[in-house]
Amino acid sequence: MTFRKQFLFIGLLAIGFFSYGQNSSKAKVLLDEVYTKAKSYDNIYIDFISSLENTEANIKQETKGNVYIKGDMYMLDYLGAQQLNDGKKVYTIVPENEEVTIENITEDNNNITPSKMLTFYRTGHNYQWDILQNVGGRKIQYVKLTPIDSNTEIKSILLGVDSQTKHIYKLIQTGKNGTKTSITVNSFKTNQSLSSTLFTFNEKKYEDKGYYIIRN
Repeated sequence: MTFRKQFLFIGLLAIGFFSYGQNSSKAKVLLDEVYTKAKSYDNIYIDFISSLENTEANIKQETKGNVYIKGDMYMLDYLGAQQLNDGKKVYTIVPENEEVTIENITEDNNNITPSKMLTFYRTGHNYQWDILQNVGGRKIQYVKLTPIDSNTEIKSILLGVDSQTKHIYKLIQTGKNGTKTSITVNSFKTNQSLSSTLFTFNEKKYEDKGYYIIRN
């Protein structure tokens, strides 16, 4: 996954999915509750484990990461890199390559922000009530989403919601090529005391380190 697609995938843990076709009314009620709960927070912190598995290709990978979200701003730490969105620009920082990519946020590009994710899945999916699991005493209710577009690479998405807190616990995406990508939430914290500079990019800091700055 690219950083943008990965952030979209992770961000859906915080806000849920919305699609208004011929869907389960119970599923709609649950997802509306997830949406309302997430919108009530000033900020959200998610610590997660991401896994990718394809049995036929003998691929199995597991990676830890975390993300802070506040309005349209976010800071994602994942795969040894960072992506920062300050509401105006997106900065992708890759220490291994000693480079930073800076991109403007415009309505006609592919930048993903939390506000876009709030409406990203309002069309294009049907959903239905799925299984209920007991995970360490927590009741996790799953909703299954299937794309209406038959040309998409995605076969289905399972979204697991903690029935008590209305927070997302797990997201499982199955591709038509057999690849299964999942994110499990280890920690979901809200209204944290954040540094005033958390979503501020210090370009001079990286210039002094000798990083190569790429402007797109």
